Amino acid sequence: MEPKHPLPPFSYETARQKVQLAEDAWNSRNPEKVSLAYTIDTIWRNRSTFINGREEVKAFLTQKWERELDYKLKKELWSFHENRIAVRFEYEWHDATEQWYRSYGNEMWEFDENGLMQKRYASINDVKINASERYL
Repeated sequence: MEPKHPLPPFSYETARQKVQLAEDAWNSRNPEKVSLAYTIDTIWRNRSTFINGREEVKAFLTQKWERELDYKLKKELWSFHENRIAVRFEYEWHDATEQWYRSYGNEMWEFDENGLMQKRYASINDVKINASERYL
């Protein structure tokens, strides 16, 4: 497996870079591209969904972006240590009825020595908003 730079242990700059790379990838809304940042056997908790492995990540993200339309995400580095990063994020999206939402959450990431994310734990809350309240 080819390393996914930057590699742990992270500095402030490399942790910020890893967060920005993740934000850019997720905003592409391309499940294949996003999944390549994770180990083959990655473990996720996303809200109340438990995901095991890169193939499940792709399936999950495909369904997510079919449901969460015009998705736009912003991530912020919260903390880091060695091979772990904590992130605060928010994203906006609408459903098929044109109801807009802003979703807020926190993620805990753990990386392997090749810079691939092996664990991702996400807690997320959704708030209904009007289209006029969007800012992302």
